[in-house]
Amino acid sequence: MKTTNINALDKWDLRFLQMAEHVAEWSKDPSTKVGAVIVRPDRTIASVGFNGFARGVRDTVERLWNRELKYPLTVHAELNAILSAHEPVRGHSLYVSPLSPCSNCAGVIIQSGIARVVAKCGQVNNPAQWSESFNLALTAFAEAGVSVILVEH
Repeated sequence: MKTTNINALDKWDLRFLQMAEHVAEWSKDPSTKVGAVIVRPDRTIASVGFNGFARGVRDTVERLWNRELKYPLTVHAELNAILSAHEPVRGHSLYVSPLSPCSNCAGVIIQSGIARVVAKCGQVNNPAQWSESFNLALTAFAEAGVSVILVEH
C-alpha cells in the first residue's frame, strides 16, 4: 500500500478520481455518497457505480435516514461498478472516493481480478465505525497482490 498526496498523482489518476467524485453525487444516500470508476489498462472507462439500493428497491427518505435499514439494503459503489461492467475486469484499475473499500468489497474486488485500487480518503461522519473493515481490506489486498494507493487531501 502506498499513501500519497493528491498533488503527487499523475494526470490520469487525478482525472479518474475526479470522475469517481462526480459519480458519487448520483447517490441518494443523505450521509455518505461514494463513487467508483473501473478503468481498463488503456485508460478507457469500463464501468461506474455509486452506493445505493438495488434497482427496483424503493429508496424512500424514511429508509435512507434509517441506518439500521439502509446499511443492509445498500449496494456499495465498488460492487455496483463491478456488477455493471459488461466485460471481465481482470487487470483493470478501480478508482473510489471518498472512502477506501470495505473488507466485503475487497473480497469482490480481489475475486474479480482488479489489479489496482486508487482510493481518495475524505472525511466521513463516523470513520471509526469503518476503520476495522478498511484495515482488513488493506490486509486482504496486500495478501492478494492488489496494488493500493490511498490518496490524502
